[in-house]
Amino acid sequence: RTHSLIRPCPPAVPCSHPRLNQSRPAIMDDDSPKYVKLISATGTEVHCERAVAISASATMAAMLTSSMREAEENVVRLPDISGPILEKVVQYMYYKHESSSSTGRLPEFPIEPEIALELLVAANYLNC
Repeated sequence: RTHSLIRPCPPAVPCSHPRLNQSRPAIMDDDSPKYVKLISATGTEVHCERAVAISASATMAAMLTSSMREAEENVVRLPDISGPILEKVVQYMYYKHESSSSTGRLPEFPIEPEIALELLVAANYLNC
């Protein structure tokens, strides 16, 4: 099953989503796919901009910018992260990406107490 809280626009359709139209980091080359598919332990598929994943997570950057299988297939399987936690991690990666050039006070990133520990473990593994 595929769903996400942040669903990218198809490449052939102009995107009007403000978070998906920001400038891209220089890490990507023109041949790289624009999006990466993240698959949770529960089979949830979340699509994330490749540039956002690379800039927000050192673990994903290592996977997606090397000769690893993840870079070749453009799919990152995360067998220890549940679907809801993966969705929250992707929300945070976009938040971090958007906030990276901010000079003012950042808005609070809401984390529900009941998922805090599992989210911390996932963030630690992904180094984001």
